[in-house]
Amino acid sequence: MKNLLLIAYLDLKESIRAKWFVVYSLIFGGMIALFFIAGVTQSQVMGFSGLSRLLLMYIQVTIVILPIFILITTVRSISGDRDNHILEYMLSFPISLKQYYWGKILGRFITVFLPVFFAMFLAIIYGAIIGASIPWEIFFLYSGLLFALSSAFLGIAFFISSFVKSSEVALGISFFVWIFLLAFIDIALISLMMQNRFEESMIIAIALANPMEIFRVAAISLFDPELTVMGPVAFHILDTFKQSTFVMFSILYPVLLGLFFAVLGYRIFSKKDLV
Repeated sequence: MKNLLLIAYLDLKESIRAKWFVVYSLIFGGMIALFFIAGVTQSQVMGFSGLSRLLLMYIQVTIVILPIFILITTVRSISGDRDNHILEYMLSFPISLKQYYWGKILGRFITVFLPVFFAMFLAIIYGAIIGASIPWEIFFLYSGLLFALSSAFLGIAFFISSFVKSSEVALGISFFVWIFLLAFIDIALISLMMQNRFEESMIIAIALANPMEIFRVAAISLFDPELTVMGPVAFHILDTFKQSTFVMFSILYPVLLGLFFAVLGYRIFSKKDLV
């Protein structure tokens, strides 16, 4: 356990020193600042105003930005160490493969999740200072969704990094995964529903397999319960599940999915040639 925490600490220090972490933190912190400057808290849409409106806009932007940031910054964790011969150097110490792998995951999770959460927490603090009403229920729900989404894509990124030796190939695969989950699945599902070639239950099952889809549906469901902006797929999802049940599923499923890919990546990493 001591070596695992040491690897996590070293990865955390390395990430904080990297330029991508500064850009990553400034983007999410800058979004919150920009929303306040633009007067988002003074606007009202469908009954949502103040910090509720700000958090909703923040979570919608995060849906697109957070997965690709996690993928491109994490997918090179192991393959980058292999390319730079850092992996060979680290394993010359009395450190097991399990301690190295899970220590890297723990350290990288802290660096990808905390800036996103801290930016949202700053919005709550600033709102309390100016005397705005604090939507604690929405804040905790969105925190859970961000935790789940970060877990899912972190596991996917380490899975890719475990079997790809070249950092360039790893980046290409991660970008394809992001594009596929973000756009292609929605387009394909809507097309299938319009053509009536498959049963609705099968299409819903495919939609629920996409962590970005269930994250988006759960986030918007508080703002727009009928999901008029999401199209037919989201409508059928909430027509099948209760909102509370779906919110719980949208948090548990991505965490389990990320853990599954992380474990699968560890199995590949521990059985193949390391250098």
